[in-house]
Amino acid sequence: MATIQGNDRDARADREQLAAVRVAVDEVDDQIVTLIARRERLIRIAGTLKGDDAEVRAPGRVERIIEHVRSAAEKKDIDPDIVEATYRAMISAFIELELRIHKENS
Repeated sequence: MATIQGNDRDARADREQLAAVRVAVDEVDDQIVTLIARRERLIRIAGTLKGDDAEVRAPGRVERIIEHVRSAAEKKDIDPDIVEATYRAMISAFIELELRIHKENS
């Protein structure tokens, strides 16, 4: 099937742009992983300082964090629902880690 040459150029430009976007996303992912590593180090410390599982789970604290990050997302004009979903998943994983740490140190 014959294609119009202009469309081939557009498709090639789109592929090149997509490749550049993917490189940038990979760079952002590396930065995010670095920040998650920092958060994990702090959570490991917190896990040794809390008195019981309820203090680790801290639902009130979780909701304050969610309110904070949703507000930050809105100020940066990004989708607060995506930020909330991301944070809820991350917090859930960190709570499980912190519970293990707390149990090991009790």
